[in-house]
Amino acid sequence: MSKLKKVLAVILIVSVLTFIALFGRLPALRRTPIGWLYRALCLHLPRGLKTVDRRATGGRVTLYSTSIFRYLFYTQNPVVIVLFLAVLTASISLFIYHGLARLPWTLILPIPLLVFPPYWFTYRAAIHKTHLITESNHEQRLRDYPYDHVLFRPNRICTTCDLRKPARSKHCSLCGHCVAKSDHHCPWVNNCVGRGNHHFFLGLLLSLGVLELYGAYLAWYILRPYLITNSAAPLFSQEYLIEFANRAVIAVNAGGLSIAGVGLLAASTALLPLVLLAYHIYLIWAGMTTNESSKWADWREDMADGLVYKAEREALLRHQNQRQRGDEAANGKVLKGLAYDLGLMDVERCVDWPTNSDQIVVRTNNGKPPQGQEALWEQVWYLGHVENQYDLGAWGNWMEVLRGR
Repeated sequence: MSKLKKVLAVILIVSVLTFIALFGRLPALRRTPIGWLYRALCLHLPRGLKTVDRRATGGRVTLYSTSIFRYLFYTQNPVVIVLFLAVLTASISLFIYHGLARLPWTLILPIPLLVFPPYWFTYRAAIHKTHLITESNHEQRLRDYPYDHVLFRPNRICTTCDLRKPARSKHCSLCGHCVAKSDHHCPWVNNCVGRGNHHFFLGLLLSLGVLELYGAYLAWYILRPYLITNSAAPLFSQEYLIEFANRAVIAVNAGGLSIAGVGLLAASTALLPLVLLAYHIYLIWAGMTTNESSKWADWREDMADGLVYKAEREALLRHQNQRQRGDEAANGKVLKGLAYDLGLMDVERCVDWPTNSDQIVVRTNNGKPPQGQEALWEQVWYLGHVENQYDLGAWGNWMEVLRGR
């Protein structure tokens, strides 16, 4: 029994740490207890351990552990996805082998329907490759989305791929390519999540969460006779809680690792995919990806510091053309100003996109508008004052994702 308690304790601790590692760095949680724990566990604690290791072993332990960590999470390898599928398969197999005979057929019928989808969505999200930008599909990717001249500008070149970066793309060092509509790199599917496989990733989160909740319910259904108490004490009284704890120990002992252990694992980890799914639903509602959410968070901080200005692109172009004509008349030279630096003079691909925006947003170093163009710029203090050109409304955003775009 003591060994089973240790296994259950380890499952609970790993679940909490995994939740903190996955969600602690999200912009929305930076100033919450989850964000603080993330910085303590993933930033401050490793730095302290590195200091101790340098003094004790000359940094050898840090070197070896860093190499292993980088291989697992910063190189494209199948280790994490294999471990994920192995744990999922072993848990399902153990529970079915020992618990199927203890369930009525009405509860057995949904099991195949719930077990298959996580494998299917994992496979589809893992094999998708068309979102990786190469020379052969580069022209097509340039026509996927317009440049919004806030998060993405048309004159950016990927120094690794040596290709012009399409709007909404981001280079992934693990995949070795720029990724169309990049959301994030997911080690659980050993692939980047982006244009074309985002909906499969959402399907994985939903199906895995539902499977875990159903597995936890089946474990409770089998063990509930052992959890019935005879106490007449109030629900939250000390007497009732003590008797319930004793009954829980009996139930865990009766269920063993195959039922009680798997049920607790399912119950304690079901929140992870479902919370992540809820976060992605929010991002889709807002017309953003995880990558873009991080960029908007940086803009929000700069706006709060009074460093952000916006202007109309047409007004900037007219101003630029006037200056250029005047300069050419004076000495025959072509003036290259802010409009060139921001990519406004570049010829952009024609993109079939439902929304259009005439805004352009810039950061300044001193909190003052660009010199010589003060009348054209308006200071921005809040994200609500800036348009998100990629937001088509909740329904339109969902349709884009479900169509694999």
